[in-house]
Amino acid sequence: MKMPSARGPVSAAVIDALARSPYDFSCDPDGVGDEDLHLALFVLYELHYRGWDGVDDRWEWHPGLLALRAGLEARFEAQLIELVGPPAPAEDVPRALVALTSDSSGPSLSGYLRGRAAREQFQEFATHRSIYHLREADPHTFAIPRLGGAAKAALIEIQIDEYGGGVAHRMHQEMFKATMTALGLDTEYGAYVDVVPAATLANNNLMSLFGLHRRWRGALLGHLAAYEMTSTGPNRAYGNGLRRLGGDADATRFYDEHVEADAVHEQIAAYDMCGSFCKAEPESAGDVLFGARCVLAMDDRWAAELLERWAAGESSLRG
Repeated sequence: MKMPSARGPVSAAVIDALARSPYDFSCDPDGVGDEDLHLALFVLYELHYRGWDGVDDRWEWHPGLLALRAGLEARFEAQLIELVGPPAPAEDVPRALVALTSDSSGPSLSGYLRGRAAREQFQEFATHRSIYHLREADPHTFAIPRLGGAAKAALIEIQIDEYGGGVAHRMHQEMFKATMTALGLDTEYGAYVDVVPAATLANNNLMSLFGLHRRWRGALLGHLAAYEMTSTGPNRAYGNGLRRLGGDADATRFYDEHVEADAVHEQIAAYDMCGSFCKAEPESAGDVLFGARCVLAMDDRWAAELLERWAAGESSLRG
């Protein structure tokens, strides 16, 4: 991935450091703004995925970067708790997940894209989503070695489908490239990090935060469950919206695949994965629901931001 442009002093310090060989780096995160915070976190997290072009891999576990990341994560976690409240003890997590994901009071971005969006707006939507979809499933895979028994088996069952059963062109990451190609977008991994706003980066940072910390493994499962349990209807709408705009079968295959697969995944995620995990580790049940509440609230906030910008006749992307 090509390194993006800085959005403030903290992301500038990180980007400048990564252009050099590892040295005694330190940076104070006090007073960091949201754009700066989430770009800096995204840059730091990417070191644990595919890395950045020309960056020395030894930076991945550099103590100075890890210290900065911990400071930024503390601010992010405080924002999450302010948004949805802290994790709390919970019972019957599968039923609670069903109740959480059945709430349809949020903004209907999928409805807008299905029936009203112009082609340029659908392009912008895909641009935002490309930050995740071009590495789809990777953040949740971090949970596999941190689980055992039925919960681990259920997670692997979901992930096998996400990775196309081991067939490269069936991987959801690869399918999304066909959607982007049909929309005239650049399919290079991370090509649009520079143009998406903090809200988009924050959605991606959320799953990395949960994925890279063993203590948040329950929240990562709740995050995945919420994704799977709210996927079928929106992806049907996305596919129909793209067909309305002239998209062919190759363009819509990514969305059509999710309609079919996630109808099965939602039961596996709620009961076999999260239910089994909470039975084995009841003290982590509150974390599962915390992860689900976080992703649902942040997705609603992100969708509202897009719809507000479009209603004003503006682009949802950075200039």
